[in-house]
This record gives sequence, C-alpha cells and structure tokens, in this order.
Amino acid sequence: MPSKPLTSLSQAQARRIALAAQGFLDPPHTPPTMRTLSRTLERTGVLQVDSVNVLQRAHYMPLYSRMGPYDVDLVRRASETRPRRMVEYWAHVQAFMPVELWPVMRHRMARYRDGKHKWWGSEVTDDLTDNLLAEITDRGAATARDLDDGLPRSKEHWGWNWSNTRRALDYMFMVGDVAIAGRNSQFEIRYDLPERVIPREHLEAPTPTEHDAVKELVRRAARSHGVGTLRDLADYYRLRSVPGQHQTGAAPIVTELVEEGELLPVTIEGVKRPAYLHRDARIPRRVDARSLLSPFDPVVWERERTDALFDFFYRIEIYTPVEKRVHGYYVLPFLLGDRIVGRVDLKADRRTGLLLVKAAYAEPTAPDDTAEELAAELERLAGWLDLHTVVVEPRGDLAPALSGLVHARVG
Repeated sequence: MPSKPLTSLSQAQARRIALAAQGFLDPPHTPPTMRTLSRTLERTGVLQVDSVNVLQRAHYMPLYSRMGPYDVDLVRRASETRPRRMVEYWAHVQAFMPVELWPVMRHRMARYRDGKHKWWGSEVTDDLTDNLLAEITDRGAATARDLDDGLPRSKEHWGWNWSNTRRALDYMFMVGDVAIAGRNSQFEIRYDLPERVIPREHLEAPTPTEHDAVKELVRRAARSHGVGTLRDLADYYRLRSVPGQHQTGAAPIVTELVEEGELLPVTIEGVKRPAYLHRDARIPRRVDARSLLSPFDPVVWERERTDALFDFFYRIEIYTPVEKRVHGYYVLPFLLGDRIVGRVDLKADRRTGLLLVKAAYAEPTAPDDTAEELAAELERLAGWLDLHTVVVEPRGDLAPALSGLVHARVG
C-alpha cells in the first residue's frame, strides 16, 4: 500500500528539513576540496557578498559553517580561474551564484537597463559607458579606481563616495555589459568583459523565456530551502511574490510546480502561511550540527522564517546606533544539533592574533552543554582564521561559563 502523502510538518521536522537542504547533513571531507565547495554551493545556491570584515568576509562563512575549516583560496579558484564555477551577480543581493545562472539572469539585467536613469541618474551617459567599455577592452580587468578619470565625486548617499565612473561601472555590471573578474586585496571589484569571465557555454547559451527563468529560480529556491512559504521561495532570489511589470511572479510558478508534483503543499506547525515541500527534500530524524552562522547565512537571512522554524528572534545590529544595540555589532547565531541555542558578538583582532568574544548569550532552551560546545567551536573558528587565542569579555549570561572553559583549554 502506498504511503499517505505528507501534508503537515511539525516545527522540528521543518527545521531539520531546512538544515538538511542547506547541507548540514553532508559528510565532511578532510580537508575540504573543490568538490566539497561545489557541493555546498549547490546546496546554498548563492553566497551573499558583504564588505564588512570584522570577523571574516560574508561569503566565506556559510562555506565554513557547512564544510568546517577550509582553504579560502578555493573560493578564489572557483570564481577567478578556469573552469569558473561561480560568479558575482545580484542574485539574492550582491552574491556569488553558480555560473550557469548567467543566462537565467538576463531578464533581470534587461529590467535594470530599462531603469537606467531611475536608478543611476543622468550622470551615467552613453559616452561614459562606451569609453569605459573601450578602456576595459583594451587594458583588461580593472577596478573603478584604475579607471576613474577624476570626475567630480558625489556625496549624496550616506556611507558612499562614488565617482561617476563607479556609478557607470555599477550600471554596466547590473545590465551585464561587464562582469566581475575578481577582487583585489582591498576588496575592490575588478571588472572585465563578460566573454573573458563567463565560460563560453554559458555566455552563448540561449536566453530562457522570463517564465522559464523565474521557474528555474523558484525551483532552486525550493531545493535550497527544502520547505518554505511562498514568501520564502520568492525572497531567495528576490523575485516578486505576485506578477508585476516586466516580471512573472513566483506565485503562479509555485502553483505550476505543485501541479507538476515537484512541490507538495504542506502546513508547518506554528506557521500561518501555506508551505511547500520539495519532493526531493530529505526529512531526517536528527541533525547533529555544531556551527556558527553568519548574519548573511541563508538559514537566518529571512528573519521571519528564522523566528518561525527556530523560535529565534534575530536582527543584525551593524547599522544600529551603539546605544540601541541589544546583543552587539557582529552577532552570529550558534547552531547546535537542530536548534539555535545562543548568539555571540565576535571580532577578529588580526594584529594581536585574538578572537574576541565581545558578548555571549544563551537562548532560553539552550542545553546544559551549550558553553562547552561553543567553546570548542570558537577554538575551531580561531584556528581557521589563524588566530591563536580566544578571549571572552564579560558581557552576556553565557560569558562566565564560556570564559572558564576557554581559559582552561587555552591556558
């Protein structure tokens, strides 16, 4: 007799499905290899890029959380050398994505081209972009600083000081006229012609219809989430949940995938919105993870989902004034088993070789061994970052126990 179709999930089941889909059940490779990175990228779909480097660059951390300590040169090789496995684009936000998604993103590129003056202003002229393209064609991969011709700089946007050259390059990147060949040691983007970055088989691949492009992104989001609501599936690649101008919405695509049997409608305990389980999702009985999660990790980047599945209320406080911060500047959730059991505010002091725990907090349901497990994870992280000592500052209810454990281990 065939088994009864699954129509409802407990919160714990949904949580474990989500973690399995994100790669937390994959067997470890020692040491992690390019094969490990490719497998992990297949699970996450994207690796968000962010300039904050108080601990480690954002795109390195999800790989560490799933693979353990690895040689970060794997990322450079995967994104800058042949055969390129991933490339930066506006996939979730600025993010690495598998390079085969380049043709899928062409409709997004076209929308940005349509909105040139709306988003980039009249300063980005055809003459400027033509001249920059000619310069890049002649000289090869270059940064905005390399190409800046001294045009007046604008200070209209808080936190930025972009020249017209930089604005034009940003536009050219978003519309696909240039691609990111890599970044220099100052994390500045190196722009180049797409034909010198994107492998030929992907650059010359036919452009899918907008319907098929959105369907591919929703399908990938469903595989990466395992189970999720319409909002979850639409947010993963920043799609509209409903149709809009120049864009097929995710909602009709989800309906189509349900009709085709790829997505299965389910309810999740405590979640009011309908959810959808990918037919290939694993439903493990347990997950034995132990890892720190970046604020930009796909497990926690959609805060409503994190709250619903993990009972974990999380807000990144980087942009919050100091006096209004609750937990700290760069706070990482601590995943233990299939629960988020704590959070730590971390800073890598590379000059002194210290991993600074600015604050450490336990969640109300944290198990008794949380401090011990976190101490071991912090030492593993310190080793990966080439820091020799973990220092726990006296802030947060988990700090006293953690400090004693780290001191005992290091001392």
